[in-house]
Parts: sequence; C-alpha cells; structure tokens
Amino acid sequence: MTVSETQPPVPSSSEPLRAKSGWIIALGVVYLVAGIVALSSVAFATAVTVFLVGIMMIVAGVAEVLNAFQLKSWGKFLLWMLLGALYIVAGILTLENPLLTAKLLTLMLGAFLVASGIAKIILAFSMKAGSPWVVVVLAGVVTLLVGLVIVAQWPVGGIYILGIFLAIDLIFTGVGWISIGLGLKSRS
Repeated sequence: MTVSETQPPVPSSSEPLRAKSGWIIALGVVYLVAGIVALSSVAFATAVTVFLVGIMMIVAGVAEVLNAFQLKSWGKFLLWMLLGALYIVAGILTLENPLLTAKLLTLMLGAFLVASGIAKIILAFSMKAGSPWVVVVLAGVVTLLVGLVIVAQWPVGGIYILGIFLAIDLIFTGVGWISIGLGLKSRS
C-alpha cells in the first residue's frame, strides 16, 4: 500500500473558489457593465470619482480626529487634530466644488505621470546590460507621453480624464474577474 492510497487527496487551494465561479463571473459582469456605463458618460464618471474622493477625505479626517483622542501626548493630540481637521475641510471643499477638484486632480495626475515617466527612463539607462532596459524605456516613454497629453489638455481635460481612467479600470477589472471565473469553472 502506498502513501497516496492511505491518505485522502488534498484539496487544492482554489477549491472553495471553484464553487463560487458563477459569482465571480457575475462580479466581473457588474464591473464590465459599470465600466461601459462610465465610458458612455465620462463627465458623470469624473463627478462620481471626485465625490468618492471627497467622502473618503471626510471619513479619513473623522478617523484622524477620533485617533487624536487616543493619544496621551498634548503635542501629538494637536497634530492629529489639525491633520484630521485639514482632511475634513479638504473633503468638504471637494464636495462643494467638484469641477475645480477634478481639474486639480487631473493636473496632479498628469504631473505625476510625467515625473514617473522621466524616472522610469532614467532608471532604464542605469540598468545593467542584458536586463530588459528597453522595455523599461518604452514604459517610461508611454507614461511620459500620457502625462504630457493630460497636462496639455488641462484644464479642459479635467472634466473627462478621471472618468476615462475610472471606466478603463472598471472594464479591465471586469474582464479580469470574468477570466478568473471562467478559468475556475473550466477546471471543475
């Protein structure tokens, strides 16, 4: 008698997920539909994005204020209270003027992408020979170009850029979940 005959088979780690593959596919479809809806109205998707950022800032500010009351040091208490108050005020201002917030967030996104692209290109040229430095240069150039396009379209682009990014993210996430669910389903 071999060891494998005496012991029951060990279930794979994906076994619990296989039973839920239908739900995973359904989640992917919801993401995909939400992405298509967001892509059909990018200005609305931008407004939703800004609204969520504002709400998250307020929630974070309230959490910071509540955390301040847990501190025993007077200096730390004041610092946490100030930080929480700044988050709350920024969140309220975000909700009061979502168009300005969208424009500012878009400018920050563009500037970040430009800086990130430049950093990738510099990093690529410092890589050792034989490493995939060309791929890193290509990624840096694409990131730089996307950032420059966003900055060049600013402030008008602030109305739709965030919505486009949200829609693309939702679509790719949906396709990813659907692929995972179908892959799990085919193994069962």
